[in-house]
Amino acid sequence: METWLVVHARTRAELNDAIDASDQDRIFYIPDTVVHRTLWRLGKRLPQRIASIVTGIPMHLFTQWLQRRVVRKLVAQNSIDVVHEPIPVSPKQPSLMYGVGAPVIIGPMNGGMTFPPAFKSMESKHERILINIGRYTSSIANMLMPGKRHAKLLLVANDRTRKALPKNVNTRIIELVENGVDLSVWKNTAQKSILDTTAEKSIRFVFMGRMVDLKAVDILLDALAILDSEENDFKIHLDLLGDGQERSRLEEQASRLKITHMVQFHGFLSQEECATYLARCDALILPSLHECGGAVVLEAMAMSKPVIATDWGGPADYLDEHCGILLPPDSRDSLVQGFAKAMKQLAESQSLRDRLGRAGRDKIETVYDWEIKIDQILSIYRLGQEK
Repeated sequence: METWLVVHARTRAELNDAIDASDQDRIFYIPDTVVHRTLWRLGKRLPQRIASIVTGIPMHLFTQWLQRRVVRKLVAQNSIDVVHEPIPVSPKQPSLMYGVGAPVIIGPMNGGMTFPPAFKSMESKHERILINIGRYTSSIANMLMPGKRHAKLLLVANDRTRKALPKNVNTRIIELVENGVDLSVWKNTAQKSILDTTAEKSIRFVFMGRMVDLKAVDILLDALAILDSEENDFKIHLDLLGDGQERSRLEEQASRLKITHMVQFHGFLSQEECATYLARCDALILPSLHECGGAVVLEAMAMSKPVIATDWGGPADYLDEHCGILLPPDSRDSLVQGFAKAMKQLAESQSLRDRLGRAGRDKIETVYDWEIKIDQILSIYRLGQEK
């Protein structure tokens, strides 16, 4: 199968490392213009969710306008059968990828997310107003830029995303989870925890993700404080892999709770480094309150690690009682208590950890392995070519 790639120039270094030199002439880069740089600088001054609307959408549409011109030429010159637009993942964001001379497939998309009802206060009044305006005006934008209405196929990750699509979309819709796992990186290699150097029982948890408020790492730290105050016959350690604007506040919280002996902040690490830490841990823990996907959940499952996560968004799509523990976000206090209880439950039962881990690995091998997903997407491409 012949393939061409049209991407922004910011991905050049990564693609140079990932793709053979002989195929580099099939990649077309959209340059980083003064428009891109100006919007990026403006977005840095805004809260993340507001920036994604105020500057993120205009930046993407400008990039896609430039991409569309390249795609039209490629289709005409190479008799291309299908054009696949995998980003943005937002179901409401309009698309300019239409009228390019070939059927267009858009997705997989994943969105339509809100905070759990008990955590609505995490979203400021200004954010709620702006987001509601954005969702309301998206219908008009999708009428003016009808890429999703003209697409041959729309791919959605779940029913939540399907419901968030623009109105009057009569295109065929197929459900396909956007995340997968590279089993060459996330290997099923059992390694002894690096804490198991004494006769005392120990368990090591790991969190992987950005240090931002919606990841709710502060809930984890409060749960650890509860466990530290109890008489337990095991030792708990938490590795926090990631960086972000909340890191300093979380470090202060750990110090205030006097749990620094249980927590280690590692900052940003490469995918390979994260895989090493995950292999050495006993379980992944993800308290996120606004997670559309959650690829880290799948990566942990691939390495036969049980997962404790909030029963909301992407993790709730991936996990079930056979491979993890999902905690309902009914209130902050109940979630803190729930994570403390779940961590203690896994710490006290090696057999439970093993059983959940094996089930997670089995699920990855049958559903989420990238090799399987490649076959799925090729089948979808064939559907896209049908008249």
